[in-house]
Amino acid sequence: MRLATWNVNSIRARSEQVVAWMNRHAIDVLAMQETKCTDDQFPVMSFLAHGYDVAFHGSSGYNGVAIASRIGVHDIHIGFDGQPLYAGEREARAISATCGGVRVWSLYAPNGREPGHDHVQYKLDWLSALADVTSLELSHDPAAQVALAGDWNVAPTDEDVWDPEYFASRTHTSDEERAAFRRFVEGGFVDSAAPFTPGPGTYTFWDYQAGRFARNEGMRIDFALCSPALDDRIHDAFIDRDARAAEGASDHAPLVFDLS
Repeated sequence: MRLATWNVNSIRARSEQVVAWMNRHAIDVLAMQETKCTDDQFPVMSFLAHGYDVAFHGSSGYNGVAIASRIGVHDIHIGFDGQPLYAGEREARAISATCGGVRVWSLYAPNGREPGHDHVQYKLDWLSALADVTSLELSHDPAAQVALAGDWNVAPTDEDVWDPEYFASRTHTSDEERAAFRRFVEGGFVDSAAPFTPGPGTYTFWDYQAGRFARNEGMRIDFALCSPALDDRIHDAFIDRDARAAEGASDHAPLVFDLS
């Protein structure tokens, strides 16, 4: 089984590119984030035409998550219990489904925007509520096979950013955000890609501006935090930089896992 996660940064603009990439790399399940479309705008046929079922949850012009699978999409859940609101809205940031016996989540954590913004507290509350739900579920079933996959908008260590000083006055690297991320690891989940994609200099996101990608000035903010039972099955993982280098690509690279 090959599982991947990718912030596609608009699925309507990149559906053919995404599906072609899935076919080229024999992806069985893809968790997508930042799809940026309402449910009735999602390009379902692009996936169905290549044998992928798809579950999605979107809103107009921003956010949005989806899961595409050629090994089944069952027991689809939108959001999670206790998911906080922002500006009175339950944003399209989480979807989960069972694919080939694995509970796959596609997660798009809030950005935070800038220090002091109310979006930072929203981000912390969102991650805390998600940690409560997923850690409780894992404690009830330690043998569960679960992948919390997506764009976490947190760089857990200084090695996960190209210049810690540059990010000292920005979001994604604050002590509070990193502590919120650590809660998942402390709750039993594993950063399963870490042994196969060692840093520093190993990133999943590069801003479009200022030639960041060409200079490898990026961030590692995309992860699949896996339950121990699923982590035991992972025998390889890689970040596909070539997908980020393609013409018209997303500003994120896909993260791919091979499971026994």
